[in-house]
Amino acid sequence: MNILLIGSGGREHALAWAIARSPLTSTLYAAPGNAGIAEHATCVALDPADHGAVLAFCRDMQVSLVVVGPEAPLVAGLVDDLAAAGIAAFGPSRAAAALEGSKGFTKDLCARAGIPTAAYGRFSEAAAARDYVTRQGAPIVVKADGLAAGKGVVVAETVEAALAAVDACFDGAFGEAGVEVVVEECLVGEEASFFVLSDGTNVLPLATAQDHKRVADGDTGPNTGGMGAYSPAPVMTPEVVERTMREIIEPTIRTMAAEGTPFQGVLFAGLMITAEGPKLIEYNTRFGDPECQVLMMRLVDDIVPLMMASIEGGLDKATARWREEAALCVVMAANGYPGSYEKGTPINGLDALGEMVDVKVFHAGTRRDGEQLLANGGRVLNVTALGASVGAARDRAYEAVGRIDWPGGFCRSDIGWRAVARETEPGAAES
Repeated sequence: MNILLIGSGGREHALAWAIARSPLTSTLYAAPGNAGIAEHATCVALDPADHGAVLAFCRDMQVSLVVVGPEAPLVAGLVDDLAAAGIAAFGPSRAAAALEGSKGFTKDLCARAGIPTAAYGRFSEAAAARDYVTRQGAPIVVKADGLAAGKGVVVAETVEAALAAVDACFDGAFGEAGVEVVVEECLVGEEASFFVLSDGTNVLPLATAQDHKRVADGDTGPNTGGMGAYSPAPVMTPEVVERTMREIIEPTIRTMAAEGTPFQGVLFAGLMITAEGPKLIEYNTRFGDPECQVLMMRLVDDIVPLMMASIEGGLDKATARWREEAALCVVMAANGYPGSYEKGTPINGLDALGEMVDVKVFHAGTRRDGEQLLANGGRVLNVTALGASVGAARDRAYEAVGRIDWPGGFCRSDIGWRAVARETEPGAAES
């Protein structure tokens, strides 16, 4: 079948790599893609926000499956328009994508379904939100309700910082995303990511991961889109996975179906593993980035039939097998990220990585000028490796990083530190 992949980041490169390996794939297109995705797909200059142009391209190129990578087109209803035109699309409807598009929607659903999550208040006026913050005290979490490119969440250590975050939202710092604000209890524990597929009724667990959101070593500095990830996440023991399915995922899928908004696609639960058990921080309605990179490295089975089963039904008969090895991804970002950074700096040395076993560099913000690879974004390369343990995967990934010649970029040096600490000194990661 001819397949169109929507997106241009490291997540989409990992998906393109996986989709291109499927015997079901005839021709893979990507819109807009990047320099790495171009190794596996024909990149086309389509604007995903122009649904009419996407539909016309699918008809002209006889595309029978569209895979939507990022969240914005899902929240904008691209899947709905494709489905109305008879084109299969992997991802939730606009209504179901509200699980990511509105934090308040998800918190209210958790309240209705009895899903463990942080206590919260939902506000459309600054004065009420400020009063709630003052009464609750700090630490406390302030979130813009809508999509804010990963930048709309402030974990405030003081009441003053929380009040400033509330004011920033209502003063327009996040545009329409901040018209409404959710203020939450600050959960204490260890974060983890858990992924499942759903066909609206059935749920297929995928795998676990843990990412590193802060820009600098030691989990310090401002939040980013993600500076690295690894899978599996040791904190997600079989018992924690079972509780997550029973207490969080399954009630969500049941409630969404019962309320007329069945969820189809990949559901990514951001969790806090607390002393009381797993609690939901937030949902994403697409694969994570860079979590997708480590998941695709470990996935044994063909991704395309799993996507089709989520669209057509039948996930109760599907299985997803995973390599025993761990996978770890180190994100290389442009100097200055997540603040201002320079584009167009040259990157060399990737060809020398071809001899390394179980290493793959997924491109995010890259483009080519002739034969020269150039940086074209904040997060630029995702150096991903497999290993017998997280520590072994880390060593292989950083060896590959060391072979890349890019003075204009940087990376964290401690990706996977929690898991490595567990492997070398059990209990160390808890301190």
